[in-house]
Amino acid sequence: MKYINELREGDNVSEIYLCKKKDMLQTKAGKNYLSLILQDKTGTVDGKVWDLNGGINHFESMDFIKVEAQVVSFQGNLQMNIKRIRKADEGEYVVGDYMPTTSKDQDEMYRELLRLVDSVEDKNYHALLDGFFRDKEFAIKFRDHSAAKSIHHGFIGGLLEHSLSVAKLCEFYTKQYPILNHDLLITAALLHDIGKLEELSLFPENDYTDDGQLLGHIVIGANMVDRAMDKIEGFPKIKRTELIHCILAHHGELEYGSPKKPALIEAVALSFADNTDAKIETFAEAIYGANATGTEWLGFNRALDSNIRGTSK
Repeated sequence: MKYINELREGDNVSEIYLCKKKDMLQTKAGKNYLSLILQDKTGTVDGKVWDLNGGINHFESMDFIKVEAQVVSFQGNLQMNIKRIRKADEGEYVVGDYMPTTSKDQDEMYRELLRLVDSVEDKNYHALLDGFFRDKEFAIKFRDHSAAKSIHHGFIGGLLEHSLSVAKLCEFYTKQYPILNHDLLITAALLHDIGKLEELSLFPENDYTDDGQLLGHIVIGANMVDRAMDKIEGFPKIKRTELIHCILAHHGELEYGSPKKPALIEAVALSFADNTDAKIETFAEAIYGANATGTEWLGFNRALDSNIRGTSK
């Protein structure tokens, strides 16, 4: 199998991919064409079917499809010009080849996460974290979930990888800046994106749920944590409010989706850690995606709001 990250301009491809998205669009001249997003475990690539007459059998989004295409470059990105499509038969593909997955050891990451849970001495915060992360059913779901639809950590294990990275940055902050409340900050870091479990559906869809569209992961997560604190007898009101505030403010700015701007020093630290990990991972994923083409300048990246370069001189 030729994976998407191995594609080169000029390649002729005859492979099976997951059709992540299928849209019927029109050119400026009014001619219909299909616009597809094809996926395997290494990433996604745009596909276009300009000629709908002959060779294009019926299929839907989320089907595995066999495509015959040529790889071209369009505005600095690879794209497939597809000539033939048929729906793949069971037995022709292995599902695991089409689901992007963290490159890190999930067992090791989860052990590291539990180490951070055990570093929290406050009995209320510790009980809250245990209630989530030492619940077997929750742990399975958390370990395998994505952290995003597309921007960063949009792969199996992405939520675990991102949450752990943010918590480890916060752990460093508490050592560098003793004014920070370690137990509040680590608890908030581990739980800050918990709402993504309900915001995003499981792979292969990995798309926004109705709750995700209508509420978003910040509000969903704050509600999940609030309900969990209800089950812990005598949970102090001020600790409850401070933790919820950190979750609500973790995007830092109202225009970035935070219902509140940070009003606690721990909320400021969490927002910086979250932004640091998200931005560096976004840049890294852009570099990995460009490695296949050998491109030095990667073009304008909307998430980073900059024209970015992927290699050093």
